[in-house]
Amino acid sequence: MSRLTPDLLLNAYAVGIFPMAEHRDDSEIFWVNPERRGILPLDGFHVPRSLAKVLRQERFVVTVDTAFDAVVAACAEATEERPESWINDEIRTLYGALFRMGRAHSIESWVDGQLVGGLYGVALGGAFFGESMFSRVTDASKIALCHLVARLRRGHFQLLDTQFVTAHLARFGATEIPRESYLRRLGVALRIPARLPREMSAADVLSALAIGLPGAEVSSPASDPRSAQ
Repeated sequence: MSRLTPDLLLNAYAVGIFPMAEHRDDSEIFWVNPERRGILPLDGFHVPRSLAKVLRQERFVVTVDTAFDAVVAACAEATEERPESWINDEIRTLYGALFRMGRAHSIESWVDGQLVGGLYGVALGGAFFGESMFSRVTDASKIALCHLVARLRRGHFQLLDTQFVTAHLARFGATEIPRESYLRRLGVALRIPARLPREMSAADVLSALAIGLPGAEVSSPASDPRSAQ
């Protein structure tokens, strides 16, 4: 593959492909274009009851775009639950450039001033492409995901692309759709002038997720085979 640039990366997202490496120590990057694509429908996001309780209790301080490089570095770390990572040095550099262009964003979860979880991804029109997430304490990445969805809903986004579906994401409503269906949704979303809100109060987040309100879509707790927190 020729050397990637931030603009080339954005063009790739716009046609439905994304880059990966085999592992963090491999300098080679390849394009991925799955036949079945993972998405998390924003109008079908499920918040388990136990997690809704954590949201109401505000156990975490959640911020947006305050520690992007630290979030990506944490996602690239090998852990007991995730011994391999596909995020190599070039990918970290590329997404750092996208962040400085205002195209990549991070959601950070904090406890006592310590970064304990988060996620990052790319925004293009009304589509958000989730790249990776990490957690150092229980529920930290799940809370970051809830805050992301709340902001995507409030910011008029139409598509949350998860690339693949894991057991961790499936409990929130993630599903796979054929490539052709994904590309149609992507085309619509790219035409939407969406914006990711950085500031949202706890009440606004709960309201955006319909938690604690009549008709809230909150599911019962489910086990997570991957033990991703």
